[in-house]
Amino acid sequence: MASSAKKGSALVETIKTIVYALLIAGVFRTLFFQPFWIPSGSMKETLLIGDFLFVNKMAYGYSYASCPSLMLPSLGIDIDAEDVCGFLKNDNKRLFGSEPERGDVVVFRHPVTGRDFIKRLIGLPGDRIRMKDGVLQINDQPVQLREAGIFEETYEAQGPQGSYPRCANGPVGEGGACLKERMIETLPGDTEHAILNIGNQSSDNTGVYVVPEGYYFFMGDNRDNSSDSRLPQSVGGVGFVPYENLVGRADRVMFSSAGRSMLFFWTWRPDRFFKRIE
Repeated sequence: MASSAKKGSALVETIKTIVYALLIAGVFRTLFFQPFWIPSGSMKETLLIGDFLFVNKMAYGYSYASCPSLMLPSLGIDIDAEDVCGFLKNDNKRLFGSEPERGDVVVFRHPVTGRDFIKRLIGLPGDRIRMKDGVLQINDQPVQLREAGIFEETYEAQGPQGSYPRCANGPVGEGGACLKERMIETLPGDTEHAILNIGNQSSDNTGVYVVPEGYYFFMGDNRDNSSDSRLPQSVGGVGFVPYENLVGRADRVMFSSAGRSMLFFWTWRPDRFFKRIE
């Protein structure tokens, strides 16, 4: 009997330890940092497929979007932030809120699907945003651009999804050099970052977007391979993003793997460990 009681007590203590650990992890993820794995190439070369980072959730304060999501399709688990904190939605306000800055790399919830996206903040409330001949215009002024060589990568399946990059010199065979034009873009306020160009397409010339109060305009750095605020939500784009949908700011890549799994150590990118995001 004593042995059975001890086993029962040990099991209870183990369960309590697991529950406490999950609660601590949940609080940490809700209040401070959220892990994020880059699944697509829309932010190259700033972020590569396979980069792993922590999103600073303290940067802009807290809203319903700060609540963590838990998606484990193999176990049939799909708990969304809105399921937990949806009662806080639709006021477009934040607790301890602060305004993001133009040029920040931000994780936000898609206004329709609720999935997490990561893009660069281009337009602030009241801004007039337009693309003309592939050049970004903010408040009717073209941003400064300077040539910065060629971005080269191998044409091969990338990341767990096995997606292939788009190339300016395509079509490219498996294992070939996939090239894109690289430019340095300077936003108002002198924020600089690299952008990539593949070729002429419809998103290089747009109408004028006037960013509403309480909303923001986002674009990917890989300009010709990014679904972002240039496309309205009705056709699968992002459109304008409300303040309350911001999750946090991406400041630094913690780890990076070029393979299909982070366990394939021979595909790790040591030069990107703890790399600052600019």
